[in-house]
Amino acid sequence: MGDKAHTHPGAAGRATAADHPTSVRNVVLVGHSGSGKTTLVEALALTAGAVNRAGRVEDGGCVSDYDDMEHRQQRSVQLSLVPVEWDGIKINLLDTPGYADFVGELRAGLRAADAALFVVSASDGVDGTTRMLWEECAAVGMPRAIVITHLEAARADFEEMTRICAEAFGGDDPDAVLPLYLPLHGPPAPDGHAPVTGLVGLLSRKLFDYASGERLASEPGEAELPQLDEARSMLIEGIISESEDETLMERYLGGEQVDVKTLIEDLERAVARGVFFPVLAAAPATEGARQGLGTVELLELITRGFPTPLERAAPRVTTPEGAGRELRMCDPEESLVAEVVKTSSDPYVGRISMVRVFSGTLRADQTVHVSGHGLSDRGHEDHDVDERIGALSTPFGKQQRPVTHVIAGDLACVAKLTRAETGDTLSAKDDPLLMAPWEMPDPLLPLAIEAHSKPDEDKLSQGLARLVAEDPTMRLEHNQDTHQVVLWCLGEAHADVALERLRSRYGVQVDVVPHRVSLRETFGDRAAGRGRHVKQSGGHGQYAICEIEVEPLPGGSGIEFVDKVVGGAVPRQFIPSVEKGVRTQAAKGVAAGHPLIDVRITLLDGKAHSVDSSDAAFQTAGALALREAAAEARIHLLEPVAEVSVLVGDDYVGAVMSDLSGRRGKVLGTEQTSGGRTLIRAEVPEIEIGRYAVDLRSLSHGTARFDRRYARHEPMPAQVADRMREEVRAAS
Repeated sequence: MGDKAHTHPGAAGRATAADHPTSVRNVVLVGHSGSGKTTLVEALALTAGAVNRAGRVEDGGCVSDYDDMEHRQQRSVQLSLVPVEWDGIKINLLDTPGYADFVGELRAGLRAADAALFVVSASDGVDGTTRMLWEECAAVGMPRAIVITHLEAARADFEEMTRICAEAFGGDDPDAVLPLYLPLHGPPAPDGHAPVTGLVGLLSRKLFDYASGERLASEPGEAELPQLDEARSMLIEGIISESEDETLMERYLGGEQVDVKTLIEDLERAVARGVFFPVLAAAPATEGARQGLGTVELLELITRGFPTPLERAAPRVTTPEGAGRELRMCDPEESLVAEVVKTSSDPYVGRISMVRVFSGTLRADQTVHVSGHGLSDRGHEDHDVDERIGALSTPFGKQQRPVTHVIAGDLACVAKLTRAETGDTLSAKDDPLLMAPWEMPDPLLPLAIEAHSKPDEDKLSQGLARLVAEDPTMRLEHNQDTHQVVLWCLGEAHADVALERLRSRYGVQVDVVPHRVSLRETFGDRAAGRGRHVKQSGGHGQYAICEIEVEPLPGGSGIEFVDKVVGGAVPRQFIPSVEKGVRTQAAKGVAAGHPLIDVRITLLDGKAHSVDSSDAAFQTAGALALREAAAEARIHLLEPVAEVSVLVGDDYVGAVMSDLSGRRGKVLGTEQTSGGRTLIRAEVPEIEIGRYAVDLRSLSHGTARFDRRYARHEPMPAQVADRMREEVRAAS
């Protein structure tokens, strides 16, 4: 930011433990898939001297997308930590996936970071998802900067993209989104596109040429001055308007020359406070080059403009029992508070937990308290255990570089925490504490699976448990009604990665089967049934007769059993047996094998034998009576109906409402919200929204989100019920 003429890389090749929170910067890279985040991380690592050539560490592996699965999928699917060093500052670069299915990894990166770089492709622009993420960061006051990539693309226009970013991110104050540098173009290529070969610093009025592969400083020529001066004036006014010195604007407008040093200091403070958002340009290094275009400028921005961990407001801390606790957060001498932001498995090392230390100091071989609360709705049991941590290390590609300790504000990896899951808190053994988990989206795409073979069945339970422990955006369900094992995912790509991890990491092969919703049955009208269970086969026989009447009840009534037997026709001790028999049969279903609900079953009469009647006989008779009554009645299939809330941009409201109607949905109302979005509330049969997470994303170009919750069961239309019965018959 000071436009220093760096001509050599920073600290070479190693990422050491930081010695104080002021020497740490935690930065998350955010942007849509394909915007160039991973390429940018690799370019920054090259410029900082952490890799020997673009994107490669000493063993030849990639520094960010190093996982074999990411190579196969050709995209980032997990959070990656790449620590580099620049001017004595340790920078933890957190590379996040851009695809919406892996938003859990993105939110983990936001939790671990203190500032965000929004990476925007000059050829693709700003999509709706990126806008929503910007609003999320704004809501918590996270400092942000914008990096424009892909300037080599045909028709790429830095000035136009800066205007689009100001419009998308500036809100009521577009002058808070301004460039610090302007691109310098070389001679036009045969296709007419002039490549970007350097940058012009607006505050320093210096030219930085990257054409040789290294950053060379010089003075701009006469041709660059008019454009430079106009943009420089806008930048100075933007900085001054955000200055904490309220007299500075008045003095500037009065003709006073403001010292560049003062402007840079005000700029750095405004960026760190999250009120000014500089725009920069970046490009990867060319073959043989030591620095990528704009990478030195970005490293300067990060080290001088982004806040230290000391400036971050820490998440709330309580005891495991819920009592509040005050800590001097980010103090290496305070009680230990660290959070597991990512969990992964290594075939040689075992479980590896990436942690952000918020308070205290984490040391190798230390015994810590592991506390996990608040995710029981996703299949994670609350737990409080003491564990001895294994080695501490900082990751770099596939390598793990050992460190002896990790201070408050820094990130590192911990080996062999067998009970720790993503979102858990690590604290001192004698002072256990808990941090509230970060907000995560609900997984709404069901994936029903079955073990492929008997050996797979033996390993399935453990593999699924590990999978869910690593990824809190995944929910495991053992459906008691359909007897299916269901993984709830965020989308198809998320589901594909889950299946791949089960196969490659845990050696479990599974088959995907159609997901079934939990249907119910009920009586459409009143019916009577007689259950007769009489058998004589030598010795004690079996004798029980009962007569019942079944009538439908309003939805939500469950099963009501009424005894109206008179004269002791059914002895008192056997009436509970009849009730048990009809309830057991109701749970099994009376028509299509789905549980029976919302009926009143009245026991009217029966017969017993002084010797041959028994509890088992009357249970059987009760079940037979219910089946006979069902044979004489109209049985309705009931389907679950969900309350659905869809938050969607105003441009897509009509399409979403039409789609919901096509799913037999009933729109209950709409409500205008901020940011040009509308909240649509509807009731939709669950059988119609099995793939809604995928379909809505396609319908809204990734800008909408929804949630759902069970409302009730209600009768299924006759034609749909007939189709369901046909499918059951065909399957059997």
